[in-house]
Amino acid sequence: MTKRSAVLWSVAVVALVVLVFVFRSRVQFDWGTFWQQLRLVSVGHIVAGIVLIYVTYFLRALRWSVFVSPTKKVSPTSLLGSQFIGFTAVALFGRLADLTRPFLVARRISLPLSSQIAVYTIERMFDLGAAALIFSSALAFTPKGLPHHEVFVKAGVVSMGLTLAIAIFAGVVRTAGGTVASFARGTVGLVSKAAGESLATKIIGFRDGLNALSSVRDFGVVVAISLTMWVMIGFAYMQTAHAFVHTPELAGVTFSRTMLLMAASIGGSLLQLPIIGWFTQIAITAAAMHTFYGAPIEAATACGAMLLVVTFICIIPAGLVYSRVEHVSLKKVAEESEAAGAAEL
Repeated sequence: MTKRSAVLWSVAVVALVVLVFVFRSRVQFDWGTFWQQLRLVSVGHIVAGIVLIYVTYFLRALRWSVFVSPTKKVSPTSLLGSQFIGFTAVALFGRLADLTRPFLVARRISLPLSSQIAVYTIERMFDLGAAALIFSSALAFTPKGLPHHEVFVKAGVVSMGLTLAIAIFAGVVRTAGGTVASFARGTVGLVSKAAGESLATKIIGFRDGLNALSSVRDFGVVVAISLTMWVMIGFAYMQTAHAFVHTPELAGVTFSRTMLLMAASIGGSLLQLPIIGWFTQIAITAAAMHTFYGAPIEAATACGAMLLVVTFICIIPAGLVYSRVEHVSLKKVAEESEAAGAAEL
């Protein structure tokens, strides 16, 4: 475990203890109802959600193959194992293992790690842009009769603004990435030289990733894949909610109304820590369902737990199988990718 990992672990444990202590007497929770909700879930909906999520991993491999195609032609299926193993490492070891995928891909297709970190950076930006576009489109057109309608519309407008900002930023970086990086280095560097250098490096990586899309066709393919993938993720969330057939607030949720839940879930996963992050993720999604849908806290918590399984933990079995097949130690490769990433950045 690195020094940074140890510090994050310590902070997370202390924060969790403080939260439990502060809210121990403020939340009335019936564990019997919680377990009953889990026993009554519709397995068919859960399986449908897991299938959708697994298809998105293939789409990620396909998109990655498009990103590297100007340099090397690679079959998407040959990158699938790296996706499974990489996301399994994140599920088990937290966001500190995020560079496992570019590390494994670089090793598999014999390309420099820096080039695959650039791909990872551009992949994240396309994820953010596609998700924001879907959020804004779905939220802006929610029926007026739904509870919290104004919240959904405002979130849609904000998301649409974010989408536009990402598009403008991408265009500026594509045409003048070096200048933008120098500006970031100079301004942020006034506060922290290390942070300024890190941000400049990420901007250059983003520019290099954009430059890898050498044709309008490649760009269009990546956009189509990204949008398809995030629509499927949205439907996976909806299928999981619909699995709670005895809770009308969840069983009747529409695709557009899952968007705020997705946003809350994604926000909660940005600082994912090993194992502890699972419980914070459940708490965040449960709070969102209780607030926005009016679902009972026990049902919302049960649904939050199932969402964690469907969208995050379900990849672990496939990742463990692939790690055995490819003779990869998950813990070792996570540590190696973190060290290599720190050296690159």
